[in-house]
Amino acid sequence: MISLKTAFTQRNTAIDILRALTMFVMIFVNDFWTVHDIPHWMEHAGRGEDFLGLADTVFPCFLFVVGMSVPYAIERRYAKGMSGESTLGHILSRTLALLLMGVFIVNSEAGLSAETGYSLSVYRILMVAAFICIWNQYPQTTNINRKRFYRLLKGLGILILLYLAVSFRDEKGGVFEARWWGILGLIGWSYLLCACIYVFTRDRLRYLIPIWVALVLVCILGSEMNEVSGGEALLSLPRPNFYNGMLDILHIGNGALPAFTLGGILFSILSTRYMHLPAGKKITGVVVAVGVLLIAGIISHRFWIVSKLSATPPWLFYITALAIALYALIYALAEKGKAHWFDLIKPAGTATLTTYLIPYVAYIPGGFAHGAFSIVKCLGFAFVVIGLTWLLGRVHIKLKI
Repeated sequence: MISLKTAFTQRNTAIDILRALTMFVMIFVNDFWTVHDIPHWMEHAGRGEDFLGLADTVFPCFLFVVGMSVPYAIERRYAKGMSGESTLGHILSRTLALLLMGVFIVNSEAGLSAETGYSLSVYRILMVAAFICIWNQYPQTTNINRKRFYRLLKGLGILILLYLAVSFRDEKGGVFEARWWGILGLIGWSYLLCACIYVFTRDRLRYLIPIWVALVLVCILGSEMNEVSGGEALLSLPRPNFYNGMLDILHIGNGALPAFTLGGILFSILSTRYMHLPAGKKITGVVVAVGVLLIAGIISHRFWIVSKLSATPPWLFYITALAIALYALIYALAEKGKAHWFDLIKPAGTATLTTYLIPYVAYIPGGFAHGAFSIVKCLGFAFVVIGLTWLLGRVHIKLKI
């Protein structure tokens, strides 16, 4: 029997597939802005709406996958002889990259003033080109001139971002700033917290489980309840206060987002620790875990609405159950040799950041599409983006942080 830490040094195809599937759905639902008459069950719920749309499942599932990948990434570094200090440095550099990209993307969403001298399309093209220059996974080489060329490209990327930051003016004349961290930034903060927790705890569940429970409790105490239950959070302290101040400093929010990521870490550890068990016992374990989370979701739904925008406890429980069930299904298919079913979207699982950025510079207008044609158009766009990701990979363009 292989050890737990040795198992983490091996590639987990099921995680790659789940990541690819999540990215595919993300691109699909993010393209809804170009079309009309999308069924409501596919869309995001509105603020205050007690509803869980398909689009509301994507981001938390991705956070869960981020968490599942953390033990594999960190244990591979340790297996190569890298120190804990260098691993922490690597975590910080990845977080910084996500935060920077998130802020540049968020500023583009504020629109551009005519005073900048360039259009929003030009801003986004330059932005993505700079990201590629800085964070591209360049081919390994011993050629000095090629190494210098790669360094030159990274320097060029930094200069482009500096130019965009200095010259940027939004539609109201505002300058470049961290308006909010964006999706990538939220991923970055959650990753930073949970990856650091793993570095200091490794696979010791006696520490990880209480921390996950604490994050869930933060969510329960800090989320506004439904109108029937009073419409206020269980713990609503006058601000400023030490408790909320610490949550803000650590970027924990109401606890839901890091709970998804740490939940992924926990599930990775548990599924790897018990992977030697017979299939029947593994299925039973998954069914119990999903069942407990669904029951928690149903009970909490009596007191809170299901809402992604408010990051409520039912949303946390339901999506964690969904992520576990999806992974278990994909893992079972992979074990039976059916992983090739997902080959068409595979690039999205191994070149995720590239896939995420492509829609900012390449989109297919679809204002003419309605109803079923809208869905077909958005599905087609998702496949086009993944195809472009594959083509870019063939010419050694693949972002990696």
